[in-house]
Amino acid sequence: MSTAKERKHAKKMRNQPTNVTLSSGFVAQRGVKHHNGGGRPFQAQQQESHSGSSRQRQTKMTPHLLPEPDMNEQSSSKVMFKKKGGWKASLEGTSQEIPKYITASTFAQARAAEISAMVKAVTQKSSNSLVFQTLPRHMRRRAMSHNVKRLPRRLREMAQKEAEKAVHQKKEHSKNKSHKARRCHLNRTLEFNRRQKKNRWLETHIWHAKRFHMVKKWGYCLGERPTVKSHRACYRAMTNLCLLQDLSYYCCLELKGKEEEILKALSQMCSIDTGLTFAAVHCLSGRRQGSLMLYRANKYPGGMLGPVTFIWNSVRVPGDLCESRQLWIWLHPTLKQDILEEIKTVCLCSEPIQSNICIPDPLLTPSLEKSQSELADKKSGKKRKRKDDEENLKSIKKIIGDGTRDPCQPCSWISPATGIIISDLTMEMNRFRLIGPLSHSILTEALKAASVHTEEEDTGKTPHSWWVDTCKNPDSVSLHRRQEAVFELLGGVTSPAEIPAGTILGLTVGDPRINLPQKWSKALSNPEKCQDNEKVRQLLLEGVPVECAHSFIWNQDICKSATENKISDQDLNRMRSELLVPGSQLVLGPHESKIPILLIHQPGKVTGEDWLGWGSGWDILLPKGWGMAFWIPFIYRGARVGGLKEAMVHSQYKSLPNIPGDFPDCPAGVLHAEEQAKSFLEKYKRRPPAKRANYVKLGTLAPFHCPWEQLTQDWESKVQARDTSPVALSREAGDARRLGEPHAATPEQAPQISDEAGSSTRDPSEPETMDTECQDQGVGEKVPDQSPGENQTAAINSQLCVLRSRKLLKQLSAWCGPSSANSRAAQWAPGRSQRELSREACLSVLDLFPRALVWVHLSLLQKGSPEPHTMICVPAEEDLLQLRQDRHYCGPQEPRHNDPFKRKIVKQKEKKKIVRRQDGGLAPAEVVEAPVQEALTLGLWSGPLPGVISHCSRVLLGFVTQGDFSMAVGHGEALGFVSVTGLLDMLCSQPPATRGLVLLRPPGSLQYRFARITIEV
Repeated sequence: MSTAKERKHAKKMRNQPTNVTLSSGFVAQRGVKHHNGGGRPFQAQQQESHSGSSRQRQTKMTPHLLPEPDMNEQSSSKVMFKKKGGWKASLEGTSQEIPKYITASTFAQARAAEISAMVKAVTQKSSNSLVFQTLPRHMRRRAMSHNVKRLPRRLREMAQKEAEKAVHQKKEHSKNKSHKARRCHLNRTLEFNRRQKKNRWLETHIWHAKRFHMVKKWGYCLGERPTVKSHRACYRAMTNLCLLQDLSYYCCLELKGKEEEILKALSQMCSIDTGLTFAAVHCLSGRRQGSLMLYRANKYPGGMLGPVTFIWNSVRVPGDLCESRQLWIWLHPTLKQDILEEIKTVCLCSEPIQSNICIPDPLLTPSLEKSQSELADKKSGKKRKRKDDEENLKSIKKIIGDGTRDPCQPCSWISPATGIIISDLTMEMNRFRLIGPLSHSILTEALKAASVHTEEEDTGKTPHSWWVDTCKNPDSVSLHRRQEAVFELLGGVTSPAEIPAGTILGLTVGDPRINLPQKWSKALSNPEKCQDNEKVRQLLLEGVPVECAHSFIWNQDICKSATENKISDQDLNRMRSELLVPGSQLVLGPHESKIPILLIHQPGKVTGEDWLGWGSGWDILLPKGWGMAFWIPFIYRGARVGGLKEAMVHSQYKSLPNIPGDFPDCPAGVLHAEEQAKSFLEKYKRRPPAKRANYVKLGTLAPFHCPWEQLTQDWESKVQARDTSPVALSREAGDARRLGEPHAATPEQAPQISDEAGSSTRDPSEPETMDTECQDQGVGEKVPDQSPGENQTAAINSQLCVLRSRKLLKQLSAWCGPSSANSRAAQWAPGRSQRELSREACLSVLDLFPRALVWVHLSLLQKGSPEPHTMICVPAEEDLLQLRQDRHYCGPQEPRHNDPFKRKIVKQKEKKKIVRRQDGGLAPAEVVEAPVQEALTLGLWSGPLPGVISHCSRVLLGFVTQGDFSMAVGHGEALGFVSVTGLLDMLCSQPPATRGLVLLRPPGSLQYRFARITIEV
């Protein structure tokens, strides 16, 4: 039998019982005995059983062997073979002679066995499929796999037997393997704290993790942006509704001691030239929040540390300077380490305050401490299994975000000389920010002032003993009533921008979870609350009274009591379920929690002339552990939540620098720029060379970072490379100023300098032809009204700094605008006693800040959307001329540059191929040069950068750090830094009518676009 026929025969006999054989039509083996039908079975190859056929094939009754070839051919009748077009009859089969007699009992017995085998073959499954899978596809239903009644009646019994088998029963999976069991730990708080060892969690982390893209930055795990498309929705919320942000990652440093000692120490770290200091009158009383820039002690304008905001605890007895005062300094986490070390240095706080015994985690109960120690003794690779006796452990309070600080590490320092105590209160308070006009409505609806305890109430078992003691004092109750009245007045104010900037209001509120609405609703302003117009007018003009700024949140013991005695959500829900009327108000009486809070007004846009007050709102300070209890009620009143991206958009629309990216003279800003450049470079290298921009050909030297140091050095080098005659004139002018002699430039000198500056803009390839009138350094010159400390800082001109002097910023702001008679800048400048743009005025600025940057605002004249690292360039004279002739002129184009590194990269690849062929047969010199050649990247400039200001056809002035299409004004806007020296050179060279126009070019484009530069103060 051939192999193909054997497979066909085996396929037919696959699902048949052993006592039934099918005639295959193959020739039987020779020499096989045949029997009659008198009780002995036939040969297996001569017996065929088909349903519906009664033919029997038998041989003649002979007691001896038949001839071999003849009898083998008579073993079957027509045999069917499957051919093309159906089953065909074979010519081998022939009709057989019918036997004369048969034995009935034997024949019936044989047929009965065949029938039973046939029935068994029909009822038995022919494969591993289930019963419902044997049905046609159009009759199958999904519910048949678990519901027997969905099957036809004839199959239900078989399906029921299948379901009862152990194979088809649902196995009880191990809880260590399931997703739910992996997340369910014995002590969830310990597991969360373990996952926070590198990056801390905020109390709202789990809420954010389900709805935001999370990033790990600054030692925290923060929400970057929502997973839903909500860019425009968040802008509308900031403009018309309310946007909610969690700023609990901000750090708080507390200084406690005598007011004179604190002010004396901190005065070394700030300058009155940049604005108000810690000694501002409104801030010192505790009724306003202040903001300033901190520098290293006596290093201004260098040694920048970063911006901070501060709050003084309100003075209960005015004029008493000997009492202990508290000062809170809030700062970004990237600035904390440098500022903390500097404050400890100026306050002489070197001795840490720490307890002798390390306090264990306060979240653990004694029963859990034992289990924790047992789990620590186990091997790290062994999986933990739940025990029966551990299921009945008492649940503990979960304060996410706590437990990550080492209790043995000191967080307080004291000065033996001054008595000042510095404490690190990071993660000890929650800070939420509400931005938008509906901030008042959401606060007044979500929060209710705490009820005053009376003598009639049973306060013996209440855990809030501090509030009971407070209510016994009539003055404290009167103050609480006044704070409640002022808080209610806020609900009728249309916008937070109407309230004085930095207003502080202290309050004690009840548990906001009790007033939680059944479903989401939008809080709206209610003008009816402002019936008393006189009180509202006084509030808007004078702000909150000094005594109303007092809050119990300054007392750490009270905050700790509020955190420990918080009612859990489980107990609160259980009490709600026991109410007689479901959904009615839950009244806890004296057992209701009392939470001290502090409301701090955040001013909106305060610079420029447009959109003043936009983005104002309130910050609310809470004790730790109460984050989610306040977060959910705010959201249920209509607040939309934003992340880090929305915070950056908020600062961009307010024209404020973002921390820490927009502080290039700060150590944190330098570190941030390096990390950002590294991430951009890795992303750039992941793309193939054909799918990424060739920045060398585009003339972009630094597409991923801003070389501020080289920018200011190049401008300084250009100034020093001038002719001797302008330098001599500038020195003479400096000598005249030192002696107090008046000196003014002759009318013949100014046009000559303007021509030189114009030629420099027309041909930027000549670095020597630069303006000499506005950029002479005058190193070492003294200004008559300059203090000795400023003389020392002016002599140190090799450091990069950002110009933050209010007086000079106002001067530059007046110079940047067009000087036409009808312009607002021209009308504003003389009234503010501003000097006109002249040679002496420029030299007075450059003498103090030779290598300085200035924060500028850029507004595109036509289409275009700027992006970070966009180059700010000086327009040439022909550019301004063409713009005057054609108002729709977009701007010039940068000619394409040559790539000098392309040939080197090709040679490097050829060398690599040769090395692969030689299997490492390199000379020693070639081995040394290989790492240098590997550093080349196609499309990026390799090695030290050449002169950045004259590399392109237009002179480089600065870079953009924030930029995008502004939905507030309807066109592109940007923020960035420019060189003060280059800015003065450009302003002197431009005509008065077009003064302040610059060109912007993104790093991946050759197109320049016009924009107007302004300095907003």
